[in-house]
Amino acid sequence: MLDLFQAERPTQNLLPQDGFVAYHGQVFSPNEADRFEKKLGTTLNWQNDQAIIYGKLITTKRKVAWYGDQPYDYKYSNITKKAIFWTPELLEIKLHIEQLTNETFNSCLANLYHDGTEGMAYHSDGEKDLKKHGAIASVSFGAERFFHFKHKETKERIAIFLQNGSLLIMKEQTQDHWLHRLPPSTKIKKPRINLTFRTIDQ
Repeated sequence: MLDLFQAERPTQNLLPQDGFVAYHGQVFSPNEADRFEKKLGTTLNWQNDQAIIYGKLITTKRKVAWYGDQPYDYKYSNITKKAIFWTPELLEIKLHIEQLTNETFNSCLANLYHDGTEGMAYHSDGEKDLKKHGAIASVSFGAERFFHFKHKETKERIAIFLQNGSLLIMKEQTQDHWLHRLPPSTKIKKPRINLTFRTIDQ
């Protein structure tokens, strides 16, 4: 793991208005990032994600896993998931992220993208179960990919390149005013694991 003082750096707000997004860059060494990717890929309770869209049940190729301090219910896309207690690796990553950001998290939604053809459409994480304007920490392992933001009113767009072992923070009014997505790319052949640490407020 990168030394806390080495990894920590000035993090300016990447959004011009209506929210706060900071990119910390790589906060895990390449060896640590590779170790976590392999371990998480084989130990998490991966399941194909599902959503109910226009009354139809859709199953995605992308897989997800939901973890937390307690068996929290988390509802999105009209599907409810119940959290499993942390694995040792998730707790290790969570502690490091909390020390870097001075934030605390009680849950994590993990995403497994098998290659670049799998992505995520524009959306915002505004579910009522989440702490209002709380921080969401996004940690990336594996394939390096672009991540896009789009303002809901002005349509202004911002692109960020997420490196292996990197950390992105979204907080304050970001989810109110901005959408975000992971665009697909047929050029990317390797998998990516994304951990989004959150705070459930129940």
